[in-house]
Amino acid sequence: MKYRPPSLLSRLSRRLAVAATLVLVAGVTSAVSAGPAQAAVACDVTYTANQWTSSPGQGGFTASITLKNTGDPITSWNLGFDFPTTGQKYTPAGWGANWSQSGTRVTGTNMSYNGSLGTGASVSIGFNGTWTGSNPNPTTFTVNGVTCGGGGNPNAAPTVSLTSPTAGQTFTAPATVPIAANAADSDGTISKVDFYQGTTLLGTDTSAPYSYSWTNVAAGSYSITARATDNGGATTTSTPVGITVSQNTGPALVVSPTSLSVPEAATASFSVKLSQAPSANVTVTTARVSGDTDLTVSGGASLTFTPSNWNTAQNVTLAAANDSDTTAGSGVFRVSATGYTAVDVTATEADDDVGGNNTYVQRFVEMYNELHDPANGYFSPEGVPYHSIETFMVEAPDHGHETTSEAYSYYLWLEAVYGQVTGDWTKFNNAWASMEKYIIPATADQPTNSFYTPNKPATYAPESNQISNYPSPLDSSVTPGVDPIAGELQSAYGTRDIYGMHWLLDVDNTYGFGRCGDGTTKPAYINTYQRGPEESVFETIPQPSCDTFKHGGPNGYLDLFIKDSSYAKQWRYTNAPDADARAVQAAYWAQTWAKAQGKESQISGAVAKAAKMGDYLRYAMYDKYFKKPGCTSPQCAAGTGKDSSNYLLSWYYAWGGATDSSAGWAWRIGSSHNHSGYQNPLAAWALANVAELKPKSSTGVADWSASLTRQLQFYGWLQSAEGAIAGGATNSWEGHYATPPAGLPKFHGLTYDWQPVYHDPPSNQWFGFQAWTMERVAELYYASGNADAKALLDKWVTWAMNNTTINADGSYQIPSTLRWTGQPVGDFNATSGMPPANPGLHVTIADYTNDVGVAGAYAKALMYYAAKANNTAAKNMAKALLDGVWKNRDAKGVSVPETKTDYNRVDDPVYVPSGWSGKMPNGDAINSNSTFISIRSFYKNDPDWPKVDAFLKGTGPAPVFNYHRFWAQVDVAVALGEYGRLFP
Repeated sequence: MKYRPPSLLSRLSRRLAVAATLVLVAGVTSAVSAGPAQAAVACDVTYTANQWTSSPGQGGFTASITLKNTGDPITSWNLGFDFPTTGQKYTPAGWGANWSQSGTRVTGTNMSYNGSLGTGASVSIGFNGTWTGSNPNPTTFTVNGVTCGGGGNPNAAPTVSLTSPTAGQTFTAPATVPIAANAADSDGTISKVDFYQGTTLLGTDTSAPYSYSWTNVAAGSYSITARATDNGGATTTSTPVGITVSQNTGPALVVSPTSLSVPEAATASFSVKLSQAPSANVTVTTARVSGDTDLTVSGGASLTFTPSNWNTAQNVTLAAANDSDTTAGSGVFRVSATGYTAVDVTATEADDDVGGNNTYVQRFVEMYNELHDPANGYFSPEGVPYHSIETFMVEAPDHGHETTSEAYSYYLWLEAVYGQVTGDWTKFNNAWASMEKYIIPATADQPTNSFYTPNKPATYAPESNQISNYPSPLDSSVTPGVDPIAGELQSAYGTRDIYGMHWLLDVDNTYGFGRCGDGTTKPAYINTYQRGPEESVFETIPQPSCDTFKHGGPNGYLDLFIKDSSYAKQWRYTNAPDADARAVQAAYWAQTWAKAQGKESQISGAVAKAAKMGDYLRYAMYDKYFKKPGCTSPQCAAGTGKDSSNYLLSWYYAWGGATDSSAGWAWRIGSSHNHSGYQNPLAAWALANVAELKPKSSTGVADWSASLTRQLQFYGWLQSAEGAIAGGATNSWEGHYATPPAGLPKFHGLTYDWQPVYHDPPSNQWFGFQAWTMERVAELYYASGNADAKALLDKWVTWAMNNTTINADGSYQIPSTLRWTGQPVGDFNATSGMPPANPGLHVTIADYTNDVGVAGAYAKALMYYAAKANNTAAKNMAKALLDGVWKNRDAKGVSVPETKTDYNRVDDPVYVPSGWSGKMPNGDAINSNSTFISIRSFYKNDPDWPKVDAFLKGTGPAPVFNYHRFWAQVDVAVALGEYGRLFP
């Protein structure tokens, strides 16, 4: 597990009337007043089953039934039918009717609210079931003892998937977009396939191959779906595919990228092709038209494109001469051809005298250009960094083309180093603007903060170790503490909006939630984890961050997580504090380097926003319900102010409220769980000491100063005898303020927990958390000379280096999975000074890895420490790790093969309470028989699905992937650039 996001139990409001809820559950389409007492019964019934196989010869199904009254109005109904086999069973779990089964006979009687059916009125009802042997549909139905017409419509839903266009594909207006789909029906035929853009029907095809040519498409972003209808009337809608149509100014030169860096004394390339086939050969030339004369065209100055090779990219190579100046110059190169609009490419020299060691600066620039080359696929058409290039990705995000606040913080760090190397700070400003636009909720995304009451921040809901204990009941008898910073934040910034990133985005709108249920807008805010520490990514149920009840069940997804008497449509966001802290960390370095270049005014706006983000990040210092430290029961003392702050960076903070502006409620929570891997003492130091990053609030600087001390103490309290840092501590044992086991030591009232937050897998077994967090300690030491930071590093670096192998061929092995025994020596409550050593707390290393991203982070920890402590061994090992990573180069970055044995969990059951039923936006059923893959059927259209499927079926080996995670590429790139700066 590379990174685990927040778990959130949010407050729901009792604003929706019970009667309205029942109508939603029933799915009633119409109702009229009661008819005559002796009604003439006539009816039609449509029965559709969506089934799956759990093992050979058996499985489950969801039956959806539409009962239509074609006779006189009736005031009640009793539906009956027989299953064709004895192996078909009602589970029981159903909706819209009181269901029962005796033998093969199934009976459903109306609920109190849907018995009245006028002539022509229908009611939609259904249930979940299991089958053994086979699952044929019933064919004869009765209502009130009268046999219905319409038959059983023995019909399984069809399948459909788009084969064209592909996600992220671009076209030029006025475009012709070829749309095609595969569709099939297991028990009949496909009658038609409809093609949609959003909710607009584009066209229909009634015969295979199913296709439609969408012509004259204007510039814009579009979401394409296909909906298949079978001969029985059942329909299925495909996973949406997002495309972009750009403006057309006639035949065009396609140049990528249009901005790149060229290392001094080295080269860099961009590609050229044509947008459409020419009628004759076209000569394309490239020449510098302005800027630094040290930048020249060294290859591809003249390229020829023919009517047959026009769509094959050819490269233009630029070179930067080696000179003695310290200026990172730039130049504009014009790509032109007769009859085509010229395209300008801006090249920026990465000066080796500015950046340091030429070799490592060149490598940074090479990776920077690869990350920004659209052909490599690291960014969406909107400019949002994906979690990974690859789409079949299940680790913490459950899809590679989601993104995290983590990725955005790395994006900022990449551009900060670029600014240091080139002196160009526009890219850093652009990255901050993208982050603010797409992953920091705007006012429209968090509309009811004005109703937030700091004296009553949230209603308590206990967490549980067992997913089966969810939904968790709200408990208003538990008194939360007071939120002490809401007022000062509003006073400082003139708004009640939260300025922090939500942790997860569905960048391509793969799930189809859209924003606030619109189904099309992308990127879309989503969430996954909601159900305690045992909830693996393979057991999550994705849900929209703005739940308007359009998808899921009658109450959207809310009643999967929280138990209440009624539910209200609402928005809710969860912040991952380590990501926001990393954004502040990147802003600190950007400010430091830009100031040294005399260019700090160019990024002053972004740096001021980083200070603001740090101000709001203080919510991560507070207990989940603002309880005082040392809480061992839900009735423990509520905080009255700063006494509920732990001054550590906890696992999350979260906020939410009603979508209805007249509803009048909003909430905020912190987190009680504190993980060593999330701490960032460099960010704390910068927010407390660097003038440009000091928060505007009245107590922000003081809080971050206290946090710096507390974080360093936390590391010391958790440092093992060997030097590694153990897990963390909690103020809410098992998430419901239970009494901790006797004998566990306390840190300022918080109980030691070797695996804080999540257990599947254990949260502190990954060496990556060691590398990430100690790299921040090393930066603090490098920037400030902090003696406590050095003492921690002296011990940690020795342990890490002693367990790192550099082979003769340059390959390397670093720790991977860690095992923990023992505990800290005792309680620690001092406000100053460091804790004593822990001779009884131990770490062992279970296995080793050559992971590229972790190696990059680890190398940074070693190099910052080496630069300040003048430690040659650490410097040399950092260099060896970077050289070893560079041996794993491929066309898109750095990568090593990963054997994904954990993908045997792709068909793991996903817990859904008995009787709960709903649907994902694409129609995937959510019920007690759901699995990870059954509610993500779009994965079966992924190009990597066949090898995962073969592994699941036992007919193929564990799949092997060469992943290109954005954070890992940036960790390596930044390490390369920083090595060049630190050791010129």
